[in-house]
Amino acid sequence: MPGFLDPVTLLGYFGPWALAGLLLVIAVESGILFPLLPGDSLLFVAGMVIAAGGKDGLPAFASLWQVLILAPIAAIVGAEVGYVVGRTVGTRWFGPDKRILKQRYVDEAHEFFDRHGPITIFLARFVPIVRTITPIVAGGAGMRHRVFLPYNVIGAVTWACGVTMLGYWLGQFTIVQKLIEPIFVVIVVVSVMPMAVAALNRRRRSSRPGPVTAVESSFSSS
Repeated sequence: MPGFLDPVTLLGYFGPWALAGLLLVIAVESGILFPLLPGDSLLFVAGMVIAAGGKDGLPAFASLWQVLILAPIAAIVGAEVGYVVGRTVGTRWFGPDKRILKQRYVDEAHEFFDRHGPITIFLARFVPIVRTITPIVAGGAGMRHRVFLPYNVIGAVTWACGVTMLGYWLGQFTIVQKLIEPIFVVIVVVSVMPMAVAALNRRRRSSRPGPVTAVESSFSSS
């Protein structure tokens, strides 16, 4: 696994700046055009590391309250930046030939909007890659900021605090502390499953003729 995708490696790399590094990753992954960072697993492992309190070579880098307060703020700010980018330049930076900013990421976010409407801003928080692209698509589709903001705030707080607290609770068990790496792999697999299912459904629908629903229709009643 690449080091930049391994949360334990990331925390160790940042050393005394681990909290700042955690917040930076969360902000970037929440809407700043780099959808391949491990936000879920990093928060989860951060909670476990805090619970472990520096045991077994794991760095005790922050208090639980620091993460519970600052991580949601970082997530909110990152999504706000993504929304502004969407309002300003739309999704033109994405394309089928791009290595990171793939067009299919935008298509998956569009699919979420078509299915769920504005509440997608909240739901997308729990789906890797989609949560990065969703604020950009929302801004590009003309969602009003007064609609976007409350979903963004509620989603960021629920996601960041919930994942961190789950990791913190499990991290109090010695057996869990010794199995952080396997647990991380399981988290990654579970996290990408909804995205894989959405991609499969989109591929099936694309093989059948029919009209495509515009994303803007999700906001017509907003």
